[in-house]
Amino acid sequence: MKIVSTNVFVGPNVWAGFPVIRHVIDLGLLEDWPSAKIGTTFIDGLIAALPGLAEHGCSYGEAGGFIRRLREDEGTWLGHVLEHCALEVQNVAGTDVTFGRTRGTGALGHYNMVYQYRQRDVGLAAGDLALRLLMHLLPDDLKAQLDYKFDPDFDWDDELRSFVLHAQRKEFGPSTGSLVKAAEDRDIPWIRLNQGSLVQFGHGKFQRRIQATITSETKHIAVEISCDKEDTHNLLNDLGLPVPQQRMVYSPRGAVEAAKTIGHPVVLKPLDANHGRGVSINLRTDEEVEAGFAEAKEHSKSSAILVESFITGFDHRMLVVNNKLVAVAKRVPGHVIGDGKSTISELVDIVNQDPRRGIGHQKVLTMLEIDNQAKRLIADAGHTVESVLPKGEVFYLRSTANLSTGGTAIDLTDVVHPDNRDMAERAIMAVGLDVGGVDFLIDDITQSYKDIGGAIVEVNAAPGFRMHVAPSEGQPRDVSGRVIDMLFPLGQESRIPIAAITGTNGKTTTSRMLAHIMKASGKIVGLTSTDGVYVDGKLSVKGDMTGPKSAQIVLRDPKVDFAVMETARGGLVRSGLGYQRSNVAACLNVSADHLGLGGIDTVEELAVVKRVVIESATDVAVLNADDINCLKMAPYADVKSILYVTANPSHSLVKDHIKAGGKAIVLESAMNGDMLTIYDNGLHMPVLWSHLIPATLEGKAMHNVQNAMFAAAMAYCFGVDLDNIRHGLRTFDTSYFQAPGRMNVFDEHPFKVILDYAHNPAAFGAMADLADRMDVKGRRIAVLAVPGDRRDQDVADAARILAGHFDHYICKADDNRRRRGHDEIPQMLRRELISNGVAEDAITVIPDETEAVDAGLEMAGQGDLLVIFGDNSARCWKQIIYFNAPQVDDAAPLAVPVPAPAPFEEVFDSDQNIVSDARGVLLAKVQVEDAD
Repeated sequence: MKIVSTNVFVGPNVWAGFPVIRHVIDLGLLEDWPSAKIGTTFIDGLIAALPGLAEHGCSYGEAGGFIRRLREDEGTWLGHVLEHCALEVQNVAGTDVTFGRTRGTGALGHYNMVYQYRQRDVGLAAGDLALRLLMHLLPDDLKAQLDYKFDPDFDWDDELRSFVLHAQRKEFGPSTGSLVKAAEDRDIPWIRLNQGSLVQFGHGKFQRRIQATITSETKHIAVEISCDKEDTHNLLNDLGLPVPQQRMVYSPRGAVEAAKTIGHPVVLKPLDANHGRGVSINLRTDEEVEAGFAEAKEHSKSSAILVESFITGFDHRMLVVNNKLVAVAKRVPGHVIGDGKSTISELVDIVNQDPRRGIGHQKVLTMLEIDNQAKRLIADAGHTVESVLPKGEVFYLRSTANLSTGGTAIDLTDVVHPDNRDMAERAIMAVGLDVGGVDFLIDDITQSYKDIGGAIVEVNAAPGFRMHVAPSEGQPRDVSGRVIDMLFPLGQESRIPIAAITGTNGKTTTSRMLAHIMKASGKIVGLTSTDGVYVDGKLSVKGDMTGPKSAQIVLRDPKVDFAVMETARGGLVRSGLGYQRSNVAACLNVSADHLGLGGIDTVEELAVVKRVVIESATDVAVLNADDINCLKMAPYADVKSILYVTANPSHSLVKDHIKAGGKAIVLESAMNGDMLTIYDNGLHMPVLWSHLIPATLEGKAMHNVQNAMFAAAMAYCFGVDLDNIRHGLRTFDTSYFQAPGRMNVFDEHPFKVILDYAHNPAAFGAMADLADRMDVKGRRIAVLAVPGDRRDQDVADAARILAGHFDHYICKADDNRRRRGHDEIPQMLRRELISNGVAEDAITVIPDETEAVDAGLEMAGQGDLLVIFGDNSARCWKQIIYFNAPQVDDAAPLAVPVPAPAPFEEVFDSDQNIVSDARGVLLAKVQVEDAD
């Protein structure tokens, strides 16, 4: 059994509405060995290794269902077993995941094995460890038949422990995890910004951040004060708050002198450490003070060490959020209680059997360990690990009460005395923290410190939440919720509006149209597209940015208040959506493209992939009623309403939908042309004549008419008024500046040139239709190619669709041949064109794109239409605008000075966009003519 390929999906995907990992696995010989056939020894060994599998319901829907499947007459196949093991391994590490699915791919022994994850690296490691466990448990006679490299030193207990520790390093800690859960409970989105505890809550301009329990609202100076224990002590002391006596020292001798001045017993601690590191308490002799100094020095970043008076009493952590005390926990150091018969070592083992205890932060309590500190305390008490403690005797294995070293916590929030509550709130306000922890020693928290004494021994920025959200005893407190409520008060937005656009053709143009409308309406728009990521109209990241990573770029930008997400098939197939949901989602069309790639072989399968975008919408799904594959998505749209787009005013389904009060945008014919018209709840709202939209070339480019309809419909769904929609559509054109590579028209030659990135049969059909509609006095010439990774059938379809619409065809190849031969694609196009009735002398084969474009420009004459299907749009556009650039005779006298034509670098910006329509060469030409 081996893993053939892996996909890590971020956000909704074709398998689930949340992150999952998919392994394509090959069982090989094990296809003939289901679990029951392998034998009971294998099954028993698996259950012993992962006893939690007994809780898996599997298809039976009840605990024990999976074990039942394992032991059935036939058993279950190992791909299915691997799925459950990958989930359970994560559960052991404290990650609550339950979803899994294993289905055959259609190839013998190959399966899609899908399982849920929370953190990418942990999920992948879980799958790897689960596979190794299954292979290890196979009987020896079966192992001998397999081509697999077995590890003779495989030790399951060691491997599992290493995995748990790895998971804790990768997963959120308990405090950060509780904050993330509190955000999820409040429907606030979050994005992890690093491999640690830096998290963004909310999107775009509404975002807030945390690092552990420090928030984006936490003042830096407050953190600095809290980290300097002397400054904190002095600040609180000056306010009359109870604090111990304190001295700062720099040497063991200084520590001894300070201890004598303060009076024994004393506490030594680093000036700048936390979590109890380097703290020694109840020091009564010079020798103990010197040893405490060495211990503190080891954990200190500073040369200064603090000596404090030793305050007796129980250790309490008092948590203050937004100037209010929200939780109090009494902390007890890790300890054992004698039973009169067990050794200290055995008592530790008994305590660690508590199911609430785990490795590190794996569970609500941490396992006790007999480490150097514990051994020192045992030795100081005159014991060894083999000593038997009298029944009822409490023995502390730690001198501090941190949960991370095995301590326990008892919630006392409801019984704290009002004076102590006020004291904690004043202390945190004095330091200036929005979230802070007060370490307070007092014998009884229910009584006032003014009556029985007590002292603040520390104020903490980034206080841990585990003791409050999961106390050992008492009521859990939703302290994380209080933090989230502080960051996002009632009524405060956390999400920016998201428009998601998918389809086979027209995505980029529609996305740019919508972004243009929204920008004109006053929004700062983040746009993902095949050209790059744009923020407020400026290119931020260049390249094909239609996947999950580009979506995250937009949602993380603190300027953005509206997102337009062009979402392509490739990103969905490889990595999922990248965000959990959109407000309005549109599917423009579904037609053959990229078939045979990524496991997508039919248009129907492609529609299922694109349907993920529609399923993500919460408010409105905008669907092409003229495309049956889009119509079939309607039942899967869990939205408030569906808006249909149609160019057919007689569409029966749309008419019924409108009569029922539904939303639609219809292209209605009239004497003056075609009108984009919106219907909503009985209202009939004309928007704009199609021929007044520049991008439609006076209504002739029907595919851009459809794109404009989608853009107008989506803008309307976001509440944009009709005047702003009209203005946006009338000011958007298909110039290279606004839509590079999308139906860019150049009229400065004696002939007209159109550059377009059509690369599939449907797109070629749209451009052929446009060419037919254009008023052309001369010939129609096409420079065409099909990407090399398309099927032979797609190449044939492209040639068939284009045949008969042009007078001459120049067949080329894209720069990246994608495993095709140098002239394989153009020769295929030539053969298919001929077979569809095109004369041989009307076809020229020039494999190189640059040479093919030049040939088309040279061939075109007065009144011709040249359509270039360009791959490298920036290079093609340069060739077009600089073709036959006028030469200036330096000797010719001119009435005014004429600057030299601007070179390419000055005409194009660093992102290969035209800086403006006032091109340098053409400007020079105008100046020369004026001078003459």
